[in-house]
Amino acid sequence: MTLPRPSYRQWLVLAFVGVAALLAAATLRGLSTLEQLLAQSRSGAASALQWSTAAERLGEQVTAMERAARQYAVLADPALRRNFEAHAAEAQREVGRLAPVLPAALKADWEGRLALVRSGVQEGSDDATLVDGFRALAVQQQRMAELARRHTEARSAALQQELDAGRLALGQQVLAAVVLSLALALGFAWWLARPLQRVEQAIRSLGEDGLDAPVHIRGPADVQRIARRLDWLRQRLAETEADKARFLRHVSHDLKTPLAALKEGVSLLEDGTAGPLTDNQREIVRILHDHGGLLQQRIEDLLRWNASAFAAQRVVRKPVELGALIQGLVNAQQLVWRAKSLRIVVQGVPLTAEVDGDLLGSAITNLLSNAIRFSPPGERVLITVSGAGPTLQIDVIDAGPGVAADDRARIFEPFFRGRVQPDQGLPGTGIGLSIVAETVRAHGGTVALVPPESAGAELPGAHFRITLPHALPLPA
Repeated sequence: MTLPRPSYRQWLVLAFVGVAALLAAATLRGLSTLEQLLAQSRSGAASALQWSTAAERLGEQVTAMERAARQYAVLADPALRRNFEAHAAEAQREVGRLAPVLPAALKADWEGRLALVRSGVQEGSDDATLVDGFRALAVQQQRMAELARRHTEARSAALQQELDAGRLALGQQVLAAVVLSLALALGFAWWLARPLQRVEQAIRSLGEDGLDAPVHIRGPADVQRIARRLDWLRQRLAETEADKARFLRHVSHDLKTPLAALKEGVSLLEDGTAGPLTDNQREIVRILHDHGGLLQQRIEDLLRWNASAFAAQRVVRKPVELGALIQGLVNAQQLVWRAKSLRIVVQGVPLTAEVDGDLLGSAITNLLSNAIRFSPPGERVLITVSGAGPTLQIDVIDAGPGVAADDRARIFEPFFRGRVQPDQGLPGTGIGLSIVAETVRAHGGTVALVPPESAGAELPGAHFRITLPHALPLPA
């Protein structure tokens, strides 16, 4: 049984939970380390206070013992003897509290000297003997106090080192947790963004008529559902495109047959086959003939646009010298531009490009035809070829009225005709520039209408620029 794949939302929640869990673990580890250090600090402070207090009290008890012993030696009062014993017992307890920081020999020496003092007090020794005994106890007490102080300082220094090491370790743990969390977050973000990038690429491919390759995206369940929907959309678009192509072919074919009969009939009438025509009848025949030719041009343009959409998907690249290609296109239309007394000027350096010569030639022919149609008689049309790094540019500039500002954004749309049209001749169908855009896009390039204010050209008319990759210097 195949388990269902997690959705994008579930993976996103899992990523957040993973990052949060890692940070929480680092925080808890840091709190635990800090609590241990604080407990050690409290324990050390309590021990230091205990030893310092015991050393201070031991000194007080030694002084009190000496005072009670001297008073007892003079007065022989039993109460003073008991007072001495009480202070001696308290001093012994304070020494016991200091035992963790005292050498065993020092503690034994203290106890021996205390026993001698007790014996001297009990036996009624002279004052000099008692003074020597208590002086020895005072010296021992000072040594104990000094040892307690040094031990406290050493323990404080060790605790400070532990605190510094713990702080450094805590900082390293937090830094490692932050770095690991950041790496985990970036890894999850990259891993989760990949399916979205593939979805974006699939949508872009559909928008660029890439309808042949199936849409298959690996990733979470909901992304796969989107991929299946996109593939369904691709199939529908492919079917629609095929239906459109079939419709255009059938309609064009069905229109050409009666149109041919209509033109033949008009020609018979014009030749007088059906009898002589009056002036009004000849005018009607002329109108029929002109509009028949216009309708035939519309049908041929429609077929040409439909064919260009398919041809653009099958670009056959090979090295083509652009100067020779453009000059051949200019020569092919010399009857048209010579009829208007135009001059076609081709400039630029020799460049070779990896292009489909037939398709690119068709695009340049459309731009050249437009330039010839819109240029006034006696003017010139300028075509330049230039290279800039790995790209090349083909500029076609005419001396006509240019493109209206409101039409510039839509000039490459199919069947769009600008408001500025030539004074003579039939209006265009709005197909030529869309064929140019389709062909250039298939070559991985762009075509644009250069604004007059930024063109800097010698001629005032429309300025079209084709930019193509894969420019190569012409071999010597």
